[in-house]
Amino acid sequence: MVKKMITIDVPGFGKVEIRHLVSDFTGTLSEDGRLSDGVKERLNALAEKIAVHILTADTFGRAREELEGVNCSIQILSGKDHDIQKEEYISALGKENVFALGNGNNDRRMLRAARVGVAVCLREGCAVDAIRSADILVRSITDGLDLLLQPNRLKATLRF
Repeated sequence: MVKKMITIDVPGFGKVEIRHLVSDFTGTLSEDGRLSDGVKERLNALAEKIAVHILTADTFGRAREELEGVNCSIQILSGKDHDIQKEEYISALGKENVFALGNGNNDRRMLRAARVGVAVCLREGCAVDAIRSADILVRSITDGLDLLLQPNRLKATLRF
């Protein structure tokens, strides 16, 4: 079986081989618990190339409903230390093959550990520690997902 992957050679940054997209839900893929426009289509397009994972505390309790029809795995986090749970999840996947998206303090460790970490700043805002931990900051989730769908954008941003 051929493993799915997106490969991008970024001058000065190195070869990027992405097998997994790992994303937060609340404030990253959604605003006020509602999936942002254009996300479902982009996630399904990416799911044809790589595995899509959603890790969330599900603040609004709507993640499963909003992601219905999206080809992804959904992990609702419980307890505390969500930042550590997210980091451990991507480490188990092989963090060198992870493209991560998030906006909160509980995403900072995941963004730092991933091969490519993208901080997403929607109307909810973005925690400063998440921004500091990321490789890229985007103004919309569609811009973040399009970095993989249009890989020359990722190359242009990360090259030295």
